[in-house]
Amino acid sequence: MEDENAEPSSVADVVANPPELPDWAAELPGFAQQGVEYALIAWEVAAGWLLSPAAWSQFALLLIAYFLAVFVTKRVQPRIERMFGPIAAGQSFLAPSVAFLLLFLPLLLPLFAYIFTALGEQVTRSIFGSGAVIAFGKRVFLFIAARILVQEIIKDPFLKVLGKFVLIPIMALYALGLLDFVQTQLTETVVSLGNISFSLMSIVRGVIAGSILFWLGSWSNQQSANYIKAQEELRPSLRELSTKAVEFLIFGIAFLLLMNIMGINLSALAVLGGAIGVGLGFGLQKIASNFISGVILLLEGQATVGDFVELDGGESGTIVKMTARAAILETFDGRWIVVPNEDFITTRVVNYSDSGSANRYEAPFSVSYDTDINKVPDIVEAAVATHPEVLDLPYPPDCELRGFGESGVDFAVEFWVNGLDDGPNKYTSDVLFLIWNALKEHNITIPYPHRTVEITGDIRTRAK
Repeated sequence: MEDENAEPSSVADVVANPPELPDWAAELPGFAQQGVEYALIAWEVAAGWLLSPAAWSQFALLLIAYFLAVFVTKRVQPRIERMFGPIAAGQSFLAPSVAFLLLFLPLLLPLFAYIFTALGEQVTRSIFGSGAVIAFGKRVFLFIAARILVQEIIKDPFLKVLGKFVLIPIMALYALGLLDFVQTQLTETVVSLGNISFSLMSIVRGVIAGSILFWLGSWSNQQSANYIKAQEELRPSLRELSTKAVEFLIFGIAFLLLMNIMGINLSALAVLGGAIGVGLGFGLQKIASNFISGVILLLEGQATVGDFVELDGGESGTIVKMTARAAILETFDGRWIVVPNEDFITTRVVNYSDSGSANRYEAPFSVSYDTDINKVPDIVEAAVATHPEVLDLPYPPDCELRGFGESGVDFAVEFWVNGLDDGPNKYTSDVLFLIWNALKEHNITIPYPHRTVEITGDIRTRAK
């Protein structure tokens, strides 16, 4: 006669020692026999739990723990929200941390249920000497917590997909007590590709770990890039170089960790590294050249993000982004030009910005021949100097006589500004307005072309 207080079998125990198949099942196909075996395992576990008084007591404790958790959660959660809600909505330095912690309030119910179940398990084991059912209940509450975490708390799309297809299935297997069994089966299943062999478990572990590592790498890279770009005391080229160096470092560490997690010997990558070296030497010369040229540009700082450059081929624009392979120029009409980094090293490049240096422009104009031209330079230079963007250094505005034209006397005023005379700035246009108004104010006439036409002879005779 079976002991009424005997420990009910857990799923893991029955799976480890499956019941024998009946004689009639021996003639079935393999997949059918497997189905019969799983059905017998489920029946044996269910019968052991339903017919055991120890199991009944544990089911009762699970219900008590759950309803007690519901009662405590309804009392505790509103108080936490009233206490910490104003802090999370405030402007103190603790506000972001408190707001982040408040996101996890939906986990209070399963966590309280888990705690009360753990206390009940101690009572059950001390009285009946068994606790398989209540241990199953604890794992179910953890599964519920994982499900709430994925569905209600996690907002990042990648983490939500990872939780839906990785975390929840793992927690389901853990709740059923089958996680160790599945892990053993995956470990023992080996796939061979030539001289390389690996288990299915290493693939699963690599996919999961790789997804997490490279997501963390992307997040860390974004945070570090924002921090480095905020350091305005560094040169723009140095900021770009530091950003690239941190990016390579982060993803290099992630790759090495992934190889270690998957159990791949890094020395086996030596052959692959040699093959990549040969490929760089023959087929990837341009890519390698552009990459090295990009590093040189970032180190020397001759051209960096924000500079307005003109290439030897006539392309011109503002550098809006520098990648490992090329620089992206944005023209004044909104087009983007992708220029290989090698072009900045091997060809002539005119940098109009040079990280904020001043630029010189000139505005030509003419006055009529009846003007006292000795007064023109002082009048024009004083007018141009009133422009708020025109600089006194390295030189103040300088009006020069350029020649005697067909219609008037030609002048030009040279001026220096910090910026480019295009796009948002219209320095030459502003200066010409100032010249016009100043000359009008002093009654100086700006000439326009005159032509004298002489007609000789008989027009009627010439027409014939």
